[in-house]
Amino acid sequence: MKLSIAHLGPAGTYAEAAATAYAEYLVKTTPESLKSSLCPYPSIAQTLWAVAKGEVHLGVVPVENSIEGSVSMTLDTLWQIDTLNIQQALVLPISHALISLASRQEDIQVVYSHPQALAQCQEWLNQNLPQVRQIATNSTTEALQHLDTERTACAIASERAASLYQLPIIAHPINDYPDNCTRFWVVSLQPSPGGNYTSLAFSVPENKPGVLVKPLQLFAERGINMSRIESRPTKRLLGDYLFFIDLEANACEESVKSALTELAAYTKQLKIFGSYSIIDR
Repeated sequence: MKLSIAHLGPAGTYAEAAATAYAEYLVKTTPESLKSSLCPYPSIAQTLWAVAKGEVHLGVVPVENSIEGSVSMTLDTLWQIDTLNIQQALVLPISHALISLASRQEDIQVVYSHPQALAQCQEWLNQNLPQVRQIATNSTTEALQHLDTERTACAIASERAASLYQLPIIAHPINDYPDNCTRFWVVSLQPSPGGNYTSLAFSVPENKPGVLVKPLQLFAERGINMSRIESRPTKRLLGDYLFFIDLEANACEESVKSALTELAAYTKQLKIFGSYSIIDR
């Protein structure tokens, strides 16, 4: 029996690279662990639901990019699913390549890629391919499927994807910032193992002035640092939001426990995704 790890596919995506890195980490740190098999899914949402339904043991999904911020599909789907827990996080460097079968860069008329990749290369595209149409795909690797039939098309994906599918690279790197990186979460149905980071989300009883003051004070009064706070629409009413928070603290600590217990009294719905550590790459 193998440990199955779901990720956004097909083969060659950055999510697959993150899943591979996590599988290698497991071998190094727990040699007695099962061998891993990678299971590609067409979308981030399907990746998470596969874990929730027990089709796979683990899922690796992107949650935040250093250029474009949070990955909304990951956050929104995690809120919908009540059973998933974060096991660990890892940060992966992201380096984009322009891939095409076009004879010259000047012949390119359309560029395909995942919305995050397109956004991370927006300045480069504006300067080098300003007239090219940009079309979003479910993944960076899926974008490559257009190149065989569209000789005036290009795709933004990884060097590894270009090598895997034997496609030529026109330019690399093309991301707007050299230190581009993405944080991934490893999730499963198992309880979180604990660690120095905790992620949670909550909705508030009503939209009124100062509704966030008390929840945030709970952490400030205890010296608990928040490394991220972000609002997402509930998708029910305009102006109705969920709030996602990352804490630099372990939920097992007494101060954090008391803060979370008190926090529940000021929220309509509170979900704690777990405490975890970040793997250094």
